[in-house]
Amino acid sequence: MFTNEEQAAVYKAIYNRRDIRSFLPKPISKDILRRILDAAHHAPSVGFMQPWSFIVISSQETKNSLAWAADKERRALAIHYEGGKENKFLSLKVEGLKEAPYTICVTCDPTRGGSHVLGRNSIPETDILSTACAIQNMWLAAYAEGLAMGWVSFYKKNDIRDILEIPPHIEPVALLSIGYTDQYPDKPILELANWEKRRLMDELIFEDKWGNK
Repeated sequence: MFTNEEQAAVYKAIYNRRDIRSFLPKPISKDILRRILDAAHHAPSVGFMQPWSFIVISSQETKNSLAWAADKERRALAIHYEGGKENKFLSLKVEGLKEAPYTICVTCDPTRGGSHVLGRNSIPETDILSTACAIQNMWLAAYAEGLAMGWVSFYKKNDIRDILEIPPHIEPVALLSIGYTDQYPDKPILELANWEKRRLMDELIFEDKWGNK
């Protein structure tokens, strides 16, 4: 199905995608943004429920409000991360929300598809899992377009609902900052900061039963 070059490009995007915190003010064309959102919309979803929606935020005032919500949670988390590097990293996540031309709030509607969705009846969280697939598609597409993306994962959901006027039953799953950057590391930022090391894959693969290597 793929040429060797096309196959290599897919793996390149998977291995080189990074969670980025520093963005340039360079604007993103609407055509590129549309392609990235379309890639997200073509993600797989359990029962074809397609539970995602995307709030595209360009207003600096709104981005500042989102950064406030993230910073409030950062300060609440600071007690758990007392080292200088850790606090610096958490601060960068907040600054990225302000710097990037766009922030995209990806949401999940647990009611989409009605009361009986194939697969969700048995495993309710498949709606969130499906939304995560859309986020991954978006991240890989952004990399293919030469863009950087950063996922801000700490905030109080109700703060985000209030700022973006999201209905109470809708889950704000992710705040994704997207833009160009001149700081694209060879390895994940947390790995470079010695926050954690990548685990050995062979230790995570079992045969037939858990624990059987």
